Amino acid sequence: MVSFKLVRRYLTRHFVRSLLTIGSLVVAIFLVCVLRSLVWSLDAGIRAAKRDRLVVQSAVSLFVNLPMDYQQKMAQVPGVTNTCKFHWFGGYYQDPKNFFAQFAIDPEPFFAMYPEAKIVAGSQADFIGDRQGAVVGKMLAQEFGWKVGDRFPLTGIIYPAEPGQTWEFVVRAIYDPSSSALDSRTVFFHWEYFQRTLEAQTRGAAPQVATYSLQTAKGADQVAVASAVDALFAGGPQRVNCNTEAEFNAQFVTMLGSVPLFLSAIGGGVLVAVLFACVNTMLMSFREQMHDVGILKALGFTDGALGGLMAAQSLLVCILGGGAGLGLAKLSEPAFVLMIGNMFPGYEVTPEILGLAAALTVGVGLIAAIVPYLRARNLAVVAALRSDE
Repeated sequence: MVSFKLVRRYLTRHFVRSLLTIGSLVVAIFLVCVLRSLVWSLDAGIRAAKRDRLVVQSAVSLFVNLPMDYQQKMAQVPGVTNTCKFHWFGGYYQDPKNFFAQFAIDPEPFFAMYPEAKIVAGSQADFIGDRQGAVVGKMLAQEFGWKVGDRFPLTGIIYPAEPGQTWEFVVRAIYDPSSSALDSRTVFFHWEYFQRTLEAQTRGAAPQVATYSLQTAKGADQVAVASAVDALFAGGPQRVNCNTEAEFNAQFVTMLGSVPLFLSAIGGGVLVAVLFACVNTMLMSFREQMHDVGILKALGFTDGALGGLMAAQSLLVCILGGGAGLGLAKLSEPAFVLMIGNMFPGYEVTPEILGLAAALTVGVGLIAAIVPYLRARNLAVVAALRSDE
């Protein structure tokens, strides 16, 4: 039976050292949670992708647009039940620092194909009925204080308005995504408004579309449908590349190269460093307790009891530091979403990540107790009693 009073006495003997060790664990576990959450968020779009959605882009590059008449032709492909335009707008609100995603879309097909866009204020009907209407993500609305009915301007970078003017929108609905397939810091607006404005500026020249989203029938062979779409435009004027939504989202993770591996390596390095710190702390504590170990052995304490004493000291330090690190990581989640939501949409400190970090915390505590336990087990009573530590 391990005496908690004895454990507490040993840990408070050098209170500052114990406090510093706990502090290092707080920082380490916090960083492990944050870094793992960043890696998790990079794959969020892949995990949340719907199996019945395909994305069509130019076979040359994502930055090459496609003709508008492709949409009608793709709608005739067997297995395709719905189509929707998605065109990146690229603008900012009031200040270039206020940059977030904006897409011109087909309103009715969008809601039919993306049921995860749950409307929490306003209505689909209000948005569909107003050509200048916009659907705004809940987090974006909170950030700028937008409410249903508010008007807001966007300054176009890729598609500037007439000199001295801005693109004007009206908040007709606010959505809160039920899946990480959609970001809650995005604005969706009418393709018709986008098209007519550009046609007025270019004297009737129709704009082109960045990507199309296709919905397939239940049970349809997506590979066959994608191959049929690719073959449809094999002769031009623009060849296309049709992929599943998961494959399309994976392209953006691939663009980051070794960033996920780099983040994981940093987390691993932090964990190893704090493990060495804990082992060093426990070894110093053991040297100071060597005389006491000799007395305990002389009184009949078994090696198992001594091992429990070492493990209890190590685990208590790790649980205090690790628990604080876990709490800090979860409490800081909203702040991180605001700071890095554009680069890491879907950032979340999930229960799985917290569970992994908790398991690592306990593992560090047990490993840190092994070395001093082995020394205590092999220590003769006489040698321990002679110690003047």
